[in-house]
Amino acid sequence: MNASSQKNWPVITENIKSKLRTLGCDLVGIAPVADFPELERFEKWLQLGFEGEMDYLHRHLDKSLHPEAILPSVQSVLVCGMNYDTTRPRSIDQRDDAHGWISRYAWGDDYHGILEAVLVRAVEWLQVQFPDMEYRLYADTGPTRDRIWAKYAGLGWFGKNSNLVNLKSGSFFFIGEIFLSLPLKPDKPAAERCGSCTRCIESCPTGAIVEPGVIDSRKCISYLTIELRGFIPEKFRGPIGRQLFGCDICQDVCPWNRKNSKTQKRAFEPRAPFFNPGLTEFYRTVRDEFTNRFRKSAIKRTKQKGLLRNISVAMGNTGNPAFLPELEEMAVHQDPAVKAHAEWAIQKIETEEIR
Repeated sequence: MNASSQKNWPVITENIKSKLRTLGCDLVGIAPVADFPELERFEKWLQLGFEGEMDYLHRHLDKSLHPEAILPSVQSVLVCGMNYDTTRPRSIDQRDDAHGWISRYAWGDDYHGILEAVLVRAVEWLQVQFPDMEYRLYADTGPTRDRIWAKYAGLGWFGKNSNLVNLKSGSFFFIGEIFLSLPLKPDKPAAERCGSCTRCIESCPTGAIVEPGVIDSRKCISYLTIELRGFIPEKFRGPIGRQLFGCDICQDVCPWNRKNSKTQKRAFEPRAPFFNPGLTEFYRTVRDEFTNRFRKSAIKRTKQKGLLRNISVAMGNTGNPAFLPELEEMAVHQDPAVKAHAEWAIQKIETEEIR
């Protein structure tokens, strides 16, 4: 790009998007800078308390709502979507009570570093073309509302489960963005295509989708098994089933995820023991090898005691007395939450045995 061509922003924009694809972005779009209605709705969502104990969502709220607070000179937002879906079965297809389920996004390597590396390379390339360019980049690591920017960059529409859905990729993709001082040509938002379908709402075991597009995180299995520290409310322990980390149910039932494209990135392919793990084997791995086995995994966010708590719940929900030895071990754990959930699971299994 020479100086004279820099005025032709539509052409420059297409060149930039093409470069992002070669760097590893499966989906690329440009969002304009505006006060979108979804940003205001996010603030109201917080006021309703639907964020639960995710206090970090209140930090830097000005940056969540106003892009100029992130980058005063911002003129456009470059959004990258990275597909992580694989050909492995869905959670709704797994019936083996001896196995648990880990959310699809955590099967491979931690996506934060992978996505950030692509965005960093993009910035390095852009700086050669535009030395005076200002920017801020986020790989699901900052106060930005990624899905909102992705929607207005044309990457997809909001499904009734609040996930962004792409016509070809479905909803299994990560989102990162670069706030730029460049006046790139924006894309148009994708048309909404959910129609009258309500499968995600009907399939949620805990009723977390309180209305189309609105999630009460306090009821969501992903929140309960990842973000919530300490004790899971008893009324949700049964509906959690054998979900060990996160939940894919509302995405797995979505028709747009039936024939969607799959990832070509080996880093997102399942690593043992993250795909549909046997509960006993997974317990031993978490108990004995947590630091080494989870060092490069997004699962480490829950920490060892959080996983042990979740394993207790999953074992209890099988009703299988074969898990009692492991549960009895956890029932004397020094962490109060691990201990309490193991005791709950033991009681649940023993009660079902009597019946």
